[in-house]
Amino acid sequence: MNNVSIRSDKKEDKITNWVDPKDKSGEFKRQVSQFRSQISSEPGAEFPAEKDRYHLYVSYACPWAHRTLIVRKLKGLEEFIPFTSVHWHMGEKGWRFSTSSDNEPGENVTADPLHPDFTHLRDVYFSVEPEYSGRFTVPTLYDKKQKKIVSNESSEIIRMFYTAFDHLLPEQYKKVDLLPENLKQQIDETNEWTYNEINNGVYKSGFATTQEAYEKNVTTLFKSLDRAEEHLAKNANPFYFGDKITEIDVRLYTTIIRFDPVYVQHFKCNIRDIRSGYPALHKWLRNLYWNSAAFGETTEFTHIKKHYTKSHPQINPFGITPVGPVPDILPVEEEVVAARK
Repeated sequence: MNNVSIRSDKKEDKITNWVDPKDKSGEFKRQVSQFRSQISSEPGAEFPAEKDRYHLYVSYACPWAHRTLIVRKLKGLEEFIPFTSVHWHMGEKGWRFSTSSDNEPGENVTADPLHPDFTHLRDVYFSVEPEYSGRFTVPTLYDKKQKKIVSNESSEIIRMFYTAFDHLLPEQYKKVDLLPENLKQQIDETNEWTYNEINNGVYKSGFATTQEAYEKNVTTLFKSLDRAEEHLAKNANPFYFGDKITEIDVRLYTTIIRFDPVYVQHFKCNIRDIRSGYPALHKWLRNLYWNSAAFGETTEFTHIKKHYTKSHPQINPFGITPVGPVPDILPVEEEVVAARK
């Protein structure tokens, strides 16, 4: 996710310090993912597409990891790429694996099945690169055969999943195209502003340590939400670019599904909420959650709410998790009164 996890005893290098206390700008600056290799069906590939060769480490709390779970299910890769979800809590050593006593909701919230002695995701990173000094992030795509990390960049992992295994998939999954050629330019252009201003915008608002940085970023965030709302309202399609799910639906969903339960209060993104302030986005969101198993069945609100509120002492030092909103998401045909026409 966003954990700036480095091996250091310096106070300013703590994982839970999302903005360097010495940085007077107050701006959250996301680090660049360091593992950027590719799974490929090409002959001689370093990481060839093979069934059950790779393992995916995720967190149900993390929007970036959530993307990979959605695409994995949309493309029918469940038997090809098993996964493990870490526990929702991220402390001073980063993400930890669950133990038998945790009993958290969600599929595969377990100890690391590949390395039973590992207690934290960082152990996987150090087993691959003992002097690693970057982020210990989810998603992490791991090659069991070579004992290497393929990638920890979600935007690249999901695009691997789009086509790398197609020659091994049944026709119904092979024909699922989340990046159709006729929409690729529009999707890439939309990704550019939605990533910078919405997906990452909530973090730039929530982790800001000055009033100026917060106000600048939260204002930009809501202007971009307005832009997405206008697009959906004008086109009146079930999905962002028509009648089929594409990459932009996946990438935008994982932020919008967390918006009302977490970002409104925890990240101070409270100019409006989704359910009462953005009727078109709200309708689009509920359609994905309730009518597509890849979206609804991979969304775990317990992990989402507890992770943010109990893993960010710089923002919420007492770790209080708000009860609302209730319910986490409204039924597919229900709106709040303020959004009804």
